Amino acid sequence: MHSVLRNPMRGIMLKVSSVVVFLAMQTFIKLAGSDIPPGQVTFFRSFFALFPIMAFLAYNRQLRPAFYTANPIGHLKRGTIGIMSMAFGFYGLMHLPLPEAIALGYALPLVAVIFAAVFLGETVRVYRWSAVLVGMVGVAIISWPKLTLFRGGGMEAEQAIGALSVLLSAVLGGMAMIQVRRLVEEEKTTTIVLYFSITASVFSLASLPFGWLVLPWRSAICLIAAGFCGGVAQILLTESYRHADVSTIAPFEYTSILLGGIVAYFLFGDVPSVTMLIGTVIVVAAGIFIIYRERQLGIEQKEARKAITPQA
Repeated sequence: MHSVLRNPMRGIMLKVSSVVVFLAMQTFIKLAGSDIPPGQVTFFRSFFALFPIMAFLAYNRQLRPAFYTANPIGHLKRGTIGIMSMAFGFYGLMHLPLPEAIALGYALPLVAVIFAAVFLGETVRVYRWSAVLVGMVGVAIISWPKLTLFRGGGMEAEQAIGALSVLLSAVLGGMAMIQVRRLVEEEKTTTIVLYFSITASVFSLASLPFGWLVLPWRSAICLIAAGFCGGVAQILLTESYRHADVSTIAPFEYTSILLGGIVAYFLFGDVPSVTMLIGTVIVVAAGIFIIYRERQLGIEQKEARKAITPQA
């Protein structure tokens, strides 16, 4: 990876492109149907992402070096945690309106700050702690109406479980990010991305005996497309960091809530609630403030952010 910042505008364009393609991935998963087991969805997302990733690495003559690893156990840990995060996230995505699933996923950077302080010993000063607390208030505002649906049944209860699943996915994603930060001390980003997709494919395939469905052609095509989109989006995201700093690019992640709202309205008829909009503004503001503080304090976490995103 190049360390020189060559073209920030190009980096921003690549970042926004990755957001769009990740959103397409999420949309395809929702279009596939809500009754597909999360393990089966995770397999399609991981396995078919390997095709564009490996093609890209081969084109750049990085495929063979990417397979070399000095820490297979570290990749196994990252894969185990990451696949659980993906499975819970996909369950929530399939049972929640798209904008709410995206907004709750923004809890990941907040959780990552907490875990970085606890497990990595990073210094987190009062400003970032305050931003995390404010962001968690926003998460509570978004999720609380869903959690109160536990008193109901049927679809309402499914949405409540979906909200909890996305939050659990964020917690597991924060743990995965800690593992990624440890891996980047000795591993290349391409190696981390490649081994995660391989590990996730193998682990999710192990869920086959637990009730995979025979998919109709429409659902199968949607899941295959989701996998390809996930791989392409990961490439775009990784490439974006060749051209601009993390603190320059990261705020553009939040364009996904606007784009997601548009897609959700026209494809699924979802209209965001007032509480959801208020909570989202609070969470996004907290996330952007954390990014700003990291830039001010000179905290460089480029390599860790290349291999993980709120979309996972």
